[in-house]
Formats: sequence, structure tokens, C-alpha cells
Amino acid sequence: MAIKLIAVDMDGTFLNDQMKYDYERFNKQYVKMKEQGIRFVVASGNQYYQLKSFFGDLQEEITYVSENGAFIVENGQEVFSVDIPKNDVKVILEELIKHIKLSIVLCGKESAYVLDSVSDEFFTIMNKYYHRLKRVPSFEVVNDQILKFALACPEEETLPLRDLLHSRIGDIVKPVSSGHGSIDLIVPNFHKASGIQLLQEKWKVKDDETMAFGDGGNDIEMLKHVRYGFAMENGSDEVKNKADFLAPSNNDNGVLEIIDQYFVKQGPFKD
Repeated sequence: MAIKLIAVDMDGTFLNDQMKYDYERFNKQYVKMKEQGIRFVVASGNQYYQLKSFFGDLQEEITYVSENGAFIVENGQEVFSVDIPKNDVKVILEELIKHIKLSIVLCGKESAYVLDSVSDEFFTIMNKYYHRLKRVPSFEVVNDQILKFALACPEEETLPLRDLLHSRIGDIVKPVSSGHGSIDLIVPNFHKASGIQLLQEKWKVKDDETMAFGDGGNDIEMLKHVRYGFAMENGSDEVKNKADFLAPSNNDNGVLEIIDQYFVKQGPFKD
């Protein structure tokens, strides 16, 4: 069956370790995708304003499942967004500030926010993923629709902290690891897979007409949801064990390689 939708995670998947991709090769592929009616979707934990910046003249054409499915934008227009209630935000923050090893990014629709007290180094690193990022004296002064929380922690403590937060606030938000040293707190049942499903229903695309790529724990639902879910060679063991297909490493243009293979074969992949 022909593919009608290709969804890609960005960091560690579509982008190489220098946060770049082969623009010329992708642009040629994108022309072919449009000719064949294939939708290209970016599905990432990162901020919408950051994601669109990678695609130059194409940025308004591409659809984004950003903030791990919390904010979906098609042709520059909002399709869907979650809204974490203010009281839940307060409860979550009260728990997070107990853990001194966590650095917190509050992710809103208009901007992301960090406390004035964070280091310049942390601000600079987060600014790569959140192009709209503001320092605030307290999270209580933020007046924005909250989509999710992004947390940074020591790499070796990622999974223990994820599990601890699940036991404490898992009934409000679900902690997922987007890579070592990073944890996202997302609204349960709203993730990359739910975002892809919403778009599939909107565009009348079946699961077996959909291909997706990812490298981290926050990609697993999406890779399991679609018929052709590819884990990257550089991905975590967890994601490689769950995905049905394997793509070359992000530093070897793995996503573009598989897309080119598809265009050559013009047919589905074998398990």
C-alpha cells in the first residue's frame, strides 16, 4: 500500500548531532512527496517556533505535532492544543521544586519560561530547543496556556527521577524520557501518537499508509501506532526493542535513506 504520511522526530532522528540535515536531498524528496500526495509531519517534544525554523520557505507548508503532541499546527493554523489547568500546574510545580537536581522549563503556547535563577549556560542550551524563552522571577507570574513541562536532570538519574515523578504526580501528568538527562511531563493520552492519529482522521489516512521515525522513549507510542515505525540505529535500546523496523543512524541521514528506498521500491517494507 502506498505511503500517505511520513512523521519524523527531530533531535537524534531527522537531525544529525550538529542539529542539521541534508537540505538539498530533503527538498528533492519533499517535491516528490507533494507530487505523490504524501504529507510530511514533524513530531517532536520541542517548541513549534523552534521546529519551523529548520524548514525555511517550506515552514508554513509542513504540519507540526510539537511539544510531544500538546500543540498541533497545520499551514500556520492551530489544529489542537492541550491546556493544563492552573491548579494542576500549581500542584506539579510544588512537587518539582522539592527535587533540587531538576531544572524546569514551563512550556506555554506563546513562550517557554525558566526562572531568573537558572545559569546562563542552561538558558543558552534550552534556547536551542525553545526559540521563545523568557526568564521570570517566579512561575506564578506566567500568564499563558501551559502545554507541558520539560525537565533537565543528571543523565544517570533520568529513569529513577522519571519513575519517582510518576509515583507522585502521574495521575496529573505522565513523565516520559525524551533522552538521557531530559524528562517531559505530558498530559496523559496526549502524545505524538495521539497527534498523528488526529491528523490521520482529518486527512483520511490509514495506519498502514503511515511511516514514522524516532529514537527515544517519547517516540514509542507513535512508532507502535503506525504500520511502518522505524527506530534509529542510534536510538535507545528501549525504542529499538519496541519498533518493527530499524533505520540507519541520524548521522548517516537514516530518515532520508529510508525515504529514498521507499521512492525506489514504491511499496511497503518487509518486516
